[in-house]
Amino acid sequence: MVADSQGAMTPAFIFATGIENSYPTIQNGKVRVDEMEKCGHYKRWREDFDCTQQIGVRFLRYGPPLHRTHLGPGRYDWSFVDETFRDLHARSITPIVDLCHFGVPDWVGNFQNPDFPALFAEYAAAFAQRFPWVQLYTPVNEMYVCAMFSARYGWWNEQLSDDRAFVTALKHIVKANILAMHAILEARPDALFIQSESSEYFHAENPAAIKPAEILNAERFLSLDLNYGLRVNSEMYEFLTDNGMTREEYHFFLANDVKHHCIMGNDYYATNEHRISSDGGTRAAGEVFGYCEITRQYYDRYMLPVMHTETNTWQGPKGDEAVYWLWKEWANVLRLRNSGVPVVGFTWYSLTDQMDWDSALREDKRILNPLGLFDLDRHIRPVGEAYRQIITDWNAVLPTQSLCLTLPLNPSGEQPRILARRRG
Repeated sequence: MVADSQGAMTPAFIFATGIENSYPTIQNGKVRVDEMEKCGHYKRWREDFDCTQQIGVRFLRYGPPLHRTHLGPGRYDWSFVDETFRDLHARSITPIVDLCHFGVPDWVGNFQNPDFPALFAEYAAAFAQRFPWVQLYTPVNEMYVCAMFSARYGWWNEQLSDDRAFVTALKHIVKANILAMHAILEARPDALFIQSESSEYFHAENPAAIKPAEILNAERFLSLDLNYGLRVNSEMYEFLTDNGMTREEYHFFLANDVKHHCIMGNDYYATNEHRISSDGGTRAAGEVFGYCEITRQYYDRYMLPVMHTETNTWQGPKGDEAVYWLWKEWANVLRLRNSGVPVVGFTWYSLTDQMDWDSALREDKRILNPLGLFDLDRHIRPVGEAYRQIITDWNAVLPTQSLCLTLPLNPSGEQPRILARRRG
């Protein structure tokens, strides 16, 4: 069992959704792509929380907008955060608090800034002290994707596209995540961290593409390897050090493992699998292995409880494509659990439709992306109805036969214990 926002015990299986709160910058930092603003959350947040309750969701991936809240070293504007989190607490909606989602405040610059980890840890500590009832966190969302899109693809934030920039962004992002976890644990010793990380796979198109695919399939683990203090292989170690990571920096990650406080969150979309050509070029593969097989690879590597932390697909004219995708992802979750992997939760992301993800937020055109459980008028979509039915059907079944989280209700310094309990 796990304590909800008011300390009551709730079923261990986490049915969740989320408020899309990406806020990277584009056009060399001149334009902030704020999804909470585009999708109307700042004005309609009460309706969004109503929608969350309407479908029976008790866990919400949600976080304050970092760029609006952290105004400078030691300076914060908590006005919006106080109001929204007070309401979440009153509704007994348990937040999984997302503190950094693809961007930083203008005064920080971007992820090449070596001061970012310490500044972010200061912010995480201030949040945890202000909201001591919050237990579940995702300090930095999708660390691998954030570093790739910002510093290898050149799409967001620093908009760089070379290996050294990628390694610099990656080491700063993961260090920020680790320092934030330590800072939060100072305020809330029984905090749990759900890493929402993209689960990727690279398929070789021909024999000449095997080596490039092997390299990319090793790189996909780098963010979690560093986060969980796992020694990388020799090729990845050379890649990191050749591109600016010092021996001392590498050993920081080995020495600061807080894995025993973590649940491994895996995000899966049809775009997570890639075809690799002999020259290392990539193109979309679509769903080949699927969530179950790829997540098993991550579980075998880290041996942590698992949560499916993001998925969605475009709604068709009738909405049945999204309903079918939901059914497939849920079937993958059940298959994974039934094979012995301790899966503790599932998430359709996000609650409402989004904007401009058709261009991966590279363009600020306010193009509607029909990906939500609700449309932007806050009317439920067919996939929202289908998700509500899954929650109704399975909520009373799953906790009795799978993983339970045994946690102290009050911060006492006791280490959280994560226990897998399976039917014999």
